[in-house]
Amino acid sequence: MIEVPDALAQAQVAYEGEAGRAFVAGLPGHAADFLGRWRLRRTGPALHGMTALVLPVVREDDGMPAALKLQLLTEESEGEAAALDAWGGEGAVRLLARGEADGTGVLLLEAADPAADLEGLPPHAAVEVVARLLARLTSVPAPAGLRTLGDVAARMLAEAGDVPSDAPHAPLLRDCAAAVREVADEPGDRLLHWDLHFQNILRSRRAPDGGGPWLAIDPKPLAGDPGFDLFPVLRNRFEPDDVVPRFDLLTGVLGLDRGRARAWTLARVLQEGLWRRRDGEALGDREAFVGRTLLAL
Repeated sequence: MIEVPDALAQAQVAYEGEAGRAFVAGLPGHAADFLGRWRLRRTGPALHGMTALVLPVVREDDGMPAALKLQLLTEESEGEAAALDAWGGEGAVRLLARGEADGTGVLLLEAADPAADLEGLPPHAAVEVVARLLARLTSVPAPAGLRTLGDVAARMLAEAGDVPSDAPHAPLLRDCAAAVREVADEPGDRLLHWDLHFQNILRSRRAPDGGGPWLAIDPKPLAGDPGFDLFPVLRNRFEPDDVVPRFDLLTGVLGLDRGRARAWTLARVLQEGLWRRRDGEALGDREAFVGRTLLAL
């Protein structure tokens, strides 16, 4: 029997409404179907975040460890298989198989070590790993059909125009929007991960001793400028004095124009502020500090 963790069920209903409720209701059946279809045997308890159920498995045909991932197909998640296929295991986990059932995307992925993410490294070393991975991942042109940063930016700028002047952090969001307008006509065409934070990078099991390279998991891909991918690591294990050194390290390793990277990172601050506003909340202190710091550069 496959049980859906309460936290995943609650998050899906809260964020996706009836579509999330239907997704949760169908998960046990869809998981059982693909376990049988792909001849997989479970090897451990279910893992989950806010959007997906992940079952550790082995393939019965060859004994290969893998991860069976099931998630609701949304604008953010529907491009994951195409992104992983484009990366081909270079900097990200390999895609082994893909399927779909009633709006649920089903992926069979290379198994990485869920207990070994970048939270276990000193912050500077973790940022260096992220920088090297981003340089590799964003060197790949985005495959056709992905959502685009141009569309994302256009929607953000339209919504930003409706933020009243007395809203929390309104001046900051206005300044972020102004920075985005300066680069919005050149949104880029690289394959972006969008959510490359410390917990979305796991140690590979490719080497016999499990000490393989670091690999990205769980992309929410889009086509755009690599500067849009820097924000998560600026607020991971947040230290105010680290914002500019981290930004400089990332832009240096990726070879980015500092001004454009600044503008696209401010786009992420704007995005976060607009999301919080929809939920009736103010922009968080960490995000606001990152925004003010970059605006001052």
